[in-house]
Amino acid sequence: MAATYDDAVARLLSLVDHERTVPAQPRQKRIYDLRNVERLLARMGDPHRRRGTVHVAGTKGKGSTAAMVESIARAAGYSTGFYSSPHLHSFCERIRRDGTPVSRERFTQLTDAVWPHHRANAADPDAGPATLFEYLTAMGFQCFAEDAVDVSVIEVGLGGRLDATNVVTPEVSVITPVSLDHMAILGDTIGEIAADKAGIIKPGVPVVVGPQFPEAVAAIDRAAAEQSATVISVGDAITWEVQQASAEGQRLEIRGRRDTYRLRLPLLGDFQGANAATAVGAAEALADAGYVIDHPAIIGGLETVQWPGRMEILSREPTLVVDGAHNDHSVATLLATLETYVPHRTLTVVAGFSRDKRVDAMVELLAQRADRVIATRSRHPRSMRPAEIAEQFASQRMPADRIGITAYTADAVAEAVATADVDDLILVTGSLFVVAEAREAVLGIEPETYPDLLPPDLR
Repeated sequence: MAATYDDAVARLLSLVDHERTVPAQPRQKRIYDLRNVERLLARMGDPHRRRGTVHVAGTKGKGSTAAMVESIARAAGYSTGFYSSPHLHSFCERIRRDGTPVSRERFTQLTDAVWPHHRANAADPDAGPATLFEYLTAMGFQCFAEDAVDVSVIEVGLGGRLDATNVVTPEVSVITPVSLDHMAILGDTIGEIAADKAGIIKPGVPVVVGPQFPEAVAAIDRAAAEQSATVISVGDAITWEVQQASAEGQRLEIRGRRDTYRLRLPLLGDFQGANAATAVGAAEALADAGYVIDHPAIIGGLETVQWPGRMEILSREPTLVVDGAHNDHSVATLLATLETYVPHRTLTVVAGFSRDKRVDAMVELLAQRADRVIATRSRHPRSMRPAEIAEQFASQRMPADRIGITAYTADAVAEAVATADVDDLILVTGSLFVVAEAREAVLGIEPETYPDLLPPDLR
């Protein structure tokens, strides 16, 4: 039994962790079905087989959209469970009850509850040991079953078809915008990636689809037709309009299938308007299934939603914004909206990336807009060395005197703030991991560190 939370985390980190490694043959290339996680859950009494599940996949905005759906369900008076990944500061964030991360004590209890079933699975010649993500997924399902929550919002970890969460039969599926990401695992084109994410579509279950590239639409429509699943298209069946935008939030009008909603969304960025419209589509689909989710609940849920690390302003004079954009499409969208929401004189980018991303494409976009760059890295084992990042920016013909190198995110942020004027903008971006460390430094959050997993040069 895990005596403490630290013991529980140590036990989890002893499992295979595909989030923190880049294996020669990624997990989705090595498995052909979900039988391993299904056997684990069967030993646990199938805690995932419950009504009221919303399953959310996508490349961009799936976390924000999932958070909005959960907030709406809670505003409607339902008890909620929310499973998401990765975490910013603590493993406890991945399993939330009624909007709040579970306590360390509850997390430890859940770790203990799953462990004997995991050991039995590992000893089964027809099954095998769970990965870290599979284990956490089982913990989330166990928590929501124990508490008999009314609505569970489950965010896909990676892809869709072979993701450990894809064992649920939801009331509604959601696919947010699909773009190029995890190409070594999911496919080389948007169509291939969309087809993988469309693997969450279940027979007869409606699917709300956020704005997509045409090739993604074609792949998702094919999958939905094969499953006789109704497609609710955002941009067609549901539309939205940004009526006012500032650093304090944005005023939206969302025209759903059931009603029109005028509200103030606290999350910044034009893309959050599309995410909010997608969340409205999911909420209205829950209402179609018999859940009492009325106009005030949708307004209240969207106006009170919280989802840190996504175009979040941490301080002012100079303005410091963090955003977890980690592919070129997300970076392009982020840069396009900064002028509207955060007017500024000059832009300093604190950049940290994971090695398995399309770093060259992100660097190309950032180099076009940044007046200065400070290359840094997070504690994550997959983080790219700052010197390599600096070389990428130099290859975009950015002058050497505009490129800095700092080994630690906190130091990079401090340097950026110390050398900026009050009307300048500092943007920390490239991965959620570097964003988390910036938040810890600025907001005084105690980090949850895993020394054995640090990159060798940071130990």
